[in-house]
This record gives sequence, C-alpha cells and structure tokens, in this order.
Amino acid sequence: MPFDTLVGHQRVLRLLSRAVARNTLPPALLLAGPEGVGKRRAALAVAETLNCLKPRANESFERDACGECEACRRIARSVHPDIMIVEPGDTGAIKIEQIREVVDSSAYRPFEGRRRVVIVDHADAMMAPAQSALLKTLEEPPSASVFLLITSMPDALLPTVRSRCPQLRFSQLPEADVAEVLMRAHGYSEPDARAAAVEGDGSVGRSLAARAGDLAEVRQVALSFLERAGRADPASRLETARALLASKGPTGKAGLAGERDLLAGCLRLVASLLRDLSVMATQAAPDVLANPDLREELQRLAGTYDARRGARAFMAVDRALAALESNANPKIVADWLALQI
Repeated sequence: MPFDTLVGHQRVLRLLSRAVARNTLPPALLLAGPEGVGKRRAALAVAETLNCLKPRANESFERDACGECEACRRIARSVHPDIMIVEPGDTGAIKIEQIREVVDSSAYRPFEGRRRVVIVDHADAMMAPAQSALLKTLEEPPSASVFLLITSMPDALLPTVRSRCPQLRFSQLPEADVAEVLMRAHGYSEPDARAAAVEGDGSVGRSLAARAGDLAEVRQVALSFLERAGRADPASRLETARALLASKGPTGKAGLAGERDLLAGCLRLVASLLRDLSVMATQAAPDVLANPDLREELQRLAGTYDARRGARAFMAVDRALAALESNANPKIVADWLALQI
C-alpha cells in the first residue's frame, strides 16, 4: 500500500517518505497513537517503499511505492521473505521466542529486498524478557534492517526501549477521513459510513466494530430529535426524549447498562450534527462537515440553532454524556436534555 493510498496523517507520512528518499530513516521507530487509526498500514507503506522495484515520486511524497511490482504485491499479501511481522499470539502476549527469531534473522542481509523490515504490532504486548531481548539489537541495529514498533500504549514499553526508538505520533482521524476509508475500502454506503465514523471516535477499527446499519438508523433518530426539540412546548420536547430511548443501536448489554449505551451512542451522533451546524454557521467549506450527506436537512435546522443556541445545546449533550458515564438513569438524562436543548 503506497503512501498516497493512505488516508490522514499526511505530515507523518511525508516525513517517512522523505526519510526513505534521503536514506535518513532511523534503524528503529516507534509508531504510537490510538488503536485503529492506520499505524500498521503506515508501517507496511514504509516496507513497500523501501523495497519497491519501481519507486516513484509525486507532489506529496518524495518517494513512494508503486503498489504494482512483484515486491509490492508480495508485501501486500504478507509473503515477502524480508518483511517480518510479529504480533501477539493466542495468549495476547508477544513472547521472547518470537523476538529472538526475528532478531536472529535481522542479523543477516535481506534475501531479495533492499532492506529487511521487522514490524512489531502491538509492541506493548511484549513481555519484559522479550523487550530485553530486543534491546541489544536496538542498541546495535544491523545496517540492512529496520524495526518498526507499533503501539497504542507507548508507556507500557521499557524506558530503555523507548529511548532507542524515535517516536512518531499518530492522532485520531477526522470523521470525514474515517468515513472515506469505510466507503472506499470496506464497501459502506455513505449514511452507514458517516454514522459509524461518529461511533468510532477517530478510529477505523472501532468504526468497523460498530453495527453500521443500526447506527445509520440512530443518526436519523438524532436528526429528528434536533428537529423536534426545536419546538417551544415542553410536551413535544419530552416526546423526543422517548424517541431517543426507543432507538436501536450497537450494544449487546441488557437492562439499564444497555439503555445507557444506546443513549450514549445516539447523543454522540447528536453532538456530531450540532458540530456541523456550528461549522455551517461560519460559512466553512462543505468538505469539513462530518455529515455532508445531510447538508440539506442541516440547512433547514440552521435557523433554529443559531450560534448561541447551538453552543448551549452542544454543552448540554456533553453534560448528558458525562452523566451517563456516571451511571445516571438514561430516562432522566433524556428528559433533562430534551428540555435543555
């Protein structure tokens, strides 16, 4: 997967591309950031770019893989002999034997590629002996090998390991970027992708774990909630609270815990819509909206939720989510929110 096929993290990707092009890539790097934001894909892009038989350059990247040569195709299929991926086993840990194997292999020249690349996914799962076994290699790295450690919890690594690996920080992806990945790579429809992106909170992995079909329905409930909550009479507002509680979302929990999760998911979608209303009030470009497919519906709501009311509503949703996290009764929270917005 070439750099130019990846979504988001453009500053970090350009930095990696430049380092490969100028032969200044450190022998070990720590790719840190939230789960499911594309760290492993970035590591594979580095591996492809280092070993591509027909590397190229473009306006964004000084060097990039072609994605089509034999080396790129084999790396993409995880069958290239010089690209080794270490990840947790059935026990959820990376054991010392796994590390010793790649350390021994890294001491030799690549079989057929330019550089051997060792990718340690979920590096925080390395047991202490495994980290210690890797440490000596990080102190005296082989000239033809590169180690890429991927983790969402860098503090779980030994300080001596961290000190020998320059850290590149990956942040959460914008909702629009997550939705683009879901539509392009996973066949989601736009409504499903937009809804799942909100639930994923900046992570493609979490978005994929959500039940997108249910979330798309809940997003419509959230939109209807804002439309009906704009009415003045309290009775109509409380009716919207019942609609929120009746929504069906991605949860396997029963009882109050399940209701809290359902309501929390719906409120995150309400917050996303309110954020878009605030963006539209500033006359910003449409491509920054998290829900661009609902632009016409949001335009109709713009007159009801001016800047002041929109900010007040957003703060009320934030307080409601905090109350749910503190195990407040979901019905009381929904009623309170309907009267506040």
